[in-house]
Amino acid sequence: MASQIFSPPSTDDYNAFNNTPPSFNNTPPEFNVPPEFDATPPSSFNNTPPDDSFSTGIHNITRTASSSDDLSNITLICATVVVSIAIIAVAIWCFIKKRRTTIPATTANVPLQEVTLIADQQSNVTSPLFQQVQIQEETMEIFLDDLQRAKPVRFSCQDINVFTNNLSSFLGSGGYGDVYKGTIRKYGVTIAVKVLKDKKAIKQQFKAEVGILGKTHHANLVRLYGYCFDPTMIALVYEYMERGSLDKLIFDKEELITWEDRRRITIGIAKGLAYLHEDCQQRIVHYDIKPGNVLLDSKLNPKVADFGLAKLCNTASMEDCSHPRGTTSYTAPEFHKPFMRVTYKCDVYSFGMVLFEIIMRRRNCNLDESDEDKGWLPRWAWNLYRDHKLSDMFLESGIEKENYQEAENMLMVAFLCVQDEPDERPSMSNVVKMLEGEKEINSPLCPFTDAKSSVGTNNLAIKIKEENSNATSTRRAPEIQSRPSRRISKKF
Repeated sequence: MASQIFSPPSTDDYNAFNNTPPSFNNTPPEFNVPPEFDATPPSSFNNTPPDDSFSTGIHNITRTASSSDDLSNITLICATVVVSIAIIAVAIWCFIKKRRTTIPATTANVPLQEVTLIADQQSNVTSPLFQQVQIQEETMEIFLDDLQRAKPVRFSCQDINVFTNNLSSFLGSGGYGDVYKGTIRKYGVTIAVKVLKDKKAIKQQFKAEVGILGKTHHANLVRLYGYCFDPTMIALVYEYMERGSLDKLIFDKEELITWEDRRRITIGIAKGLAYLHEDCQQRIVHYDIKPGNVLLDSKLNPKVADFGLAKLCNTASMEDCSHPRGTTSYTAPEFHKPFMRVTYKCDVYSFGMVLFEIIMRRRNCNLDESDEDKGWLPRWAWNLYRDHKLSDMFLESGIEKENYQEAENMLMVAFLCVQDEPDERPSMSNVVKMLEGEKEINSPLCPFTDAKSSVGTNNLAIKIKEENSNATSTRRAPEIQSRPSRRISKKF
């Protein structure tokens, strides 16, 4: 295009110019200008040189690219900040939630005398245990679980009065004191409070209960929540057992109880004693196993109670537990033999007597029985077993025919437990295995000597009659019993 605009004139144009006569007017000659040529320069050429326009464009492009990079960097920084804030917020939320729903078990090493609880809700709670449970949205399960891991809590006299509404709900008379029903309203926990009143044995009872129950925990032992040791009141606070003691259930014929319930109760008691005998750091001998010292919850789960006579013994020795004690109709024969030391096997004998009563739903010694053969339950049962007439006894005890075999097996275990010689009795761990069908039950020998068979309704008659006449019909609060540690005898 530039060649067309600025090309030199041709020869013809030159000749035509020369042949044209000169004109003397002032009109300048006309030149042939191509139509495409625009002689007027662009306005942009009049103001800005071409090179400056090009540089400006490049500068604009560069500035645009730089702005885009800056925007990307700012966006990335903002996103990083937002994510970091979100992570920190989630971490704080999780921490707060954990603090609200968990209770650290740090009270296990707190001395009992340093743990106090003031019942006045307007006062500050000084107990480390209760300071921890004063967290929002706590549940009764959390509270009970923490009590389970901690030592018994020391309550004040004012606390006990608040829990029991000034001792207004009387349950009955237990060993060495009266029992009242109460509630820890803050947690909705029902309790049984035994106020000790027997001044002669109050220290022994208190030390045995707190010292033993504070160190043990088992599903078949009554739980000790706490105690009160105050100049004006000495009390023990237990979990509340809705169905009361076992004797009220098995000796009242109007109470309905299935065979499966009887079997489950028996195994539960045996497990509790096996734990005391074998699974504790020091063997615990209860010394007073009887239906009145076995408590039942709402589902008829049994728990051994009343540890007032219990004693810690050296696990390595079988003959460290002396000092005869307990209820006469359940005590082992070695208690009545001179110069014979008492071992943990006395609890096995007492369990055997309880087993007879659970099977037949009658007391092991009944002095008012018209039939002399039935006066002492173990002797009557052995005679029927020897004569192959157990079905008569089972029918009278309300056991259905399909359960006869299980009832006979339980009866065999009872015979083994009440052997005269302690070494002939099985350990409670083996008793559990036999009751659950994990161990074969050997045919028992006659558990009585001639003297023993005659003593059943004579020599022990006076003491047993006195105890039965003094027995109360009121419901007992949970009284904790020590569990004898299991030790397998040579024969079993």
